[in-house]
Amino acid sequence: MQPDSFQPYSFKQVDVFTQTPFGGNPVAVILAAEGLTTEEMQQIAAWTNLSETTFVLPSTSDQTEYQLRIFTPKQELPFAGHPTIGSAHAVLESGFAVAQNGQIRQECLAGIIPLSVHQTSVGQQILAEAPPAKVTPLNPDALRLLTQALGVPSVSATPPLRIDVGPVWLIVDLGDADTVADLSPDMAGLTTLSQLTQATGVTVFGQANDGISKLHVRSFAPAQGVPEDPVCGSGNVSVAAFLMRSNLVEPSGMEYIARQGMQMGRDGRIYIHIIDGKIKFGGYAVTCVEGTLRTK
Repeated sequence: MQPDSFQPYSFKQVDVFTQTPFGGNPVAVILAAEGLTTEEMQQIAAWTNLSETTFVLPSTSDQTEYQLRIFTPKQELPFAGHPTIGSAHAVLESGFAVAQNGQIRQECLAGIIPLSVHQTSVGQQILAEAPPAKVTPLNPDALRLLTQALGVPSVSATPPLRIDVGPVWLIVDLGDADTVADLSPDMAGLTTLSQLTQATGVTVFGQANDGISKLHVRSFAPAQGVPEDPVCGSGNVSVAAFLMRSNLVEPSGMEYIARQGMQMGRDGRIYIHIIDGKIKFGGYAVTCVEGTLRTK
């Protein structure tokens, strides 16, 4: 028998943007977490040492099925991509909430995030509608620090942008996938740049030639304790917003797959839909660990 102070919480570790365990980006999900304080949530997120840990709570609104709080090892986020998809997977798998007509709605600090659930020939695909992006240019000092930190002589003719979708990413078009793959940035320089621009980190992308995806992407957030994020949902949403702002989206919209994580031994696949000025993102997910989290 456990002591009276034992407080169990249902725990899942979900690999996101993959159907193969250990091929995507893991997120820790604690279900029915209403017994935890904000300080305890932050402590748990620091302990899991994943890029994000989420806490699923009962909805506070009849417009949503559940509430989600998202933490990095250092701070709470209003929104994040792979935690949103992974948590929705955990919520549906556990029965904490049920999709209605293929739809489920998440409440988070960024607002209400609509998600759609599709049963494809290879499994359950979850797509989320991203919050509207706030886009601003970089000043000359930030541009200079950016090129120095990335270790590239210059960036694409399409200027880098600061894009806020909850997390804030500096988005850089490096032209091609080989340049993206070869990148070895200065983490101290990226940390200084992130602090100067109040950004989560830097996401770079380039055109792919693998016959599978349109873009290869990498995301660096050393200021958040995450030198490189294996497969980043908000980073990819910000890339899509960059394409829209830079007039690189077809008038009828775009659908594409981005790959990320190959330099870290992963191979995440992010599905992006840009329709009527809105961005949907998502993919598949698989539970790798489940059990009970003991807090006392």
